Amino acid sequence: MGRHGVRAVTVSPGPTRTQNWSDPSSMAGDLAREAGLDLDTFLAELPGRMGITTGRLAEPEGTAALVAFLASPHAANITGTDYRVDGGVIKTV
Repeated sequence: MGRHGVRAVTVSPGPTRTQNWSDPSSMAGDLAREAGLDLDTFLAELPGRMGITTGRLAEPEGTAALVAFLASPHAANITGTDYRVDGGVIKTV
């Protein structure tokens, strides 16, 4: 479909600092309580526990910027690929 201007590009976000991670009444808050930790401590330890190479959760704005770029004319020749925004959670060789 490329010759018709249709490109196949996907974005696969990994752990992203959203309300689900930052709100004490969220899933992360529940996990922190189950671990006997306050939420700030739990979140500080989370990247190491998850094996996030960059040492931090992704920020929503970073993923949004990638999507905006991929939808722009600057990326018109990019096709057939998936962009993982996971901080290195999925290890590649």
